[in-house]
Amino acid sequence: MIRMTRRQGYLKVCLATLLALSGLVGCAPNAETDAPEQTGGADAAPFVIVVADAKSTHHLNLYVAKEKGLFEAKGLDVRIVESADLTAARDLVVSGEADAFWSCPTVAIAAIANGAPIQTIAQVKKPCTSVLVVSADSPIVEIKDLAGKRIAGISPACEAVISYTRVAQKAGVEFQLEKLAGGEAIAALEGAAVDGAILEEPHVSVAELKGFKVLFPEVSQSIPCRTINVRNAVIESNPEEYKLFIEAIDEANEIILADPTSDEIVAIAVKYTSAPADAIVKGNDRLKFDIELDTVGLKSLGDDLVTLGNINENPGEALFSRAFKGITW
Repeated sequence: MIRMTRRQGYLKVCLATLLALSGLVGCAPNAETDAPEQTGGADAAPFVIVVADAKSTHHLNLYVAKEKGLFEAKGLDVRIVESADLTAARDLVVSGEADAFWSCPTVAIAAIANGAPIQTIAQVKKPCTSVLVVSADSPIVEIKDLAGKRIAGISPACEAVISYTRVAQKAGVEFQLEKLAGGEAIAALEGAAVDGAILEEPHVSVAELKGFKVLFPEVSQSIPCRTINVRNAVIESNPEEYKLFIEAIDEANEIILADPTSDEIVAIAVKYTSAPADAIVKGNDRLKFDIELDTVGLKSLGDDLVTLGNINENPGEALFSRAFKGITW
């Protein structure tokens, strides 16, 4: 039997210790190369959705969902990027710099008809709440009185302008459209540079608070308002995440509709849009948020754009994302 000396025993213990430590180090995953991939679950990184946004109280459901943590609760990191107007927001999505945008439906319809790689996934609100606003002593009383009048409006392709143009034509008259919107249109009204203005909230309420009055509100109540539109590539690759996105928007809709002029809702609207609080309080209950697409109304607007010469062909059901059939349409 071979006996170890004390020195040999000491060396053996040291060697065993070193081997054990080496084994532990060898089993430890490398943070860069051996870390397990995130495949979802509680520790997964939030899914990022970039929304290009031309700020408006009509987009209040986006802001409420963001402020109330509704996106975060569904594992979404929604980043809002401000854009100058609706067409600029559309262009950011078409170019791939953003994923989604809220817009008047005609902006999206025209883009899709002209080949833009986007689709509509949900309604924002309906019906359209844009109306004709005139001075308190305006001579315009009936639709036929619009004959020859100067009416401010954002564009002949705006769905509200289309609706007023349509009823005027049915009455056998035409008005002259002055391409002005929002604050500029109200200033033109105040200066008597126009006879009326087709405005949307909160500018309608701003004008009413200044003493102007609304005419023929029923004209635009037959058409849908804004839609949520998304780049095709992101819908195709991540449909489930966008369904969660719309779920959060629908939850925000319920919160808003329960009390559209609550202190919290008004504060969120002011924070994101800088619109006057008194105008928001006056008109916010007019905004009927709803994710269900008015497919008939939207396709009808496509026909109107063909008639106007803005597009050659109505996209029809190609406007709508198939991933959302049975959910929003």
